[in-house]
Amino acid sequence: MSEPSAEIPQGWELIDGPRLRREFHFADFVEAFGFMTRCAIEAERMDHHPNWSNVYSTVTVELWSHDVGAITGRDRSLAATMNRLARE
Repeated sequence: MSEPSAEIPQGWELIDGPRLRREFHFADFVEAFGFMTRCAIEAERMDHHPNWSNVYSTVTVELWSHDVGAITGRDRSLAATMNRLARE
């Protein structure tokens, strides 16, 4: 079930669908790919996987819970984890 009134993690936007969306920008491709690798490990642990793409130094992410067709606490948790990994 969607929780629209719940706080959206910093840097993320709510888009139609509904989905959470964010672009992460890095110095170069290697840094961007390293971020994706760290996120992939955490996403697998959470059993919650992002829709994402990478073009050179930019990683674009969309999160929503496919099984319910809405944004849930799992999406906000993964978004917060990705924010933390981007800062490291």
